[in-house]
Amino acid sequence: MDFTPSPRVEELKTRIGEFMDRHIYPAEQTIGAESDLIRPGVPYPPSLVSIRRMAKAAGLWNLFLPDEKYGAGLKNWEYGMLAEIMGRSLAASSAFNCAAPDTGNMEILAEFGTPEQKKRWLEPLLEGDIRSCFSMTEPEVAGSDPTLLRTRAVRDGKHWVINGHKWFTSGAIGASVAIVMTVTNPDNAPHLRASMI
Repeated sequence: MDFTPSPRVEELKTRIGEFMDRHIYPAEQTIGAESDLIRPGVPYPPSLVSIRRMAKAAGLWNLFLPDEKYGAGLKNWEYGMLAEIMGRSLAASSAFNCAAPDTGNMEILAEFGTPEQKKRWLEPLLEGDIRSCFSMTEPEVAGSDPTLLRTRAVRDGKHWVINGHKWFTSGAIGASVAIVMTVTNPDNAPHLRASMI
């Protein structure tokens, strides 16, 4: 497989690097100092909000999504080259709307969301108007092992009822929507029991 970057990826690498030099690196300390201002309805530090607007206007937005309908249409290995540059600053992935857990949650919603879920959650996430969180870890089991989950979700008509205790939810502060990893099929084999709701 040839991993030579295309001219488009080379251009994006240059543009991201220049954008970071000009806008992100100089604002890092201010963004860090404003992190206590994050809360529901205020998902980003004020200094980062203005940088995000500039990144979006520059077309440096949602680069992680391979689906051209929602993202940049890059292959994962192409995006990896951009993520390597973004990884030089804690603020960069958020500045380009490419930060976890939003990235994974947007991928789930883009692939499996209903039209209503896409309108209510995916579109505002893509626009950068809201943030999301991911809830998997539980207090009494190895948090990153989905075969040990105890939280259960049971169908109740058109809805799922989730019952359990989650711990250390990624991105919880300031989030408007959560994707929860829970057991939906307890009788299945261990690696086929869980779902993300």
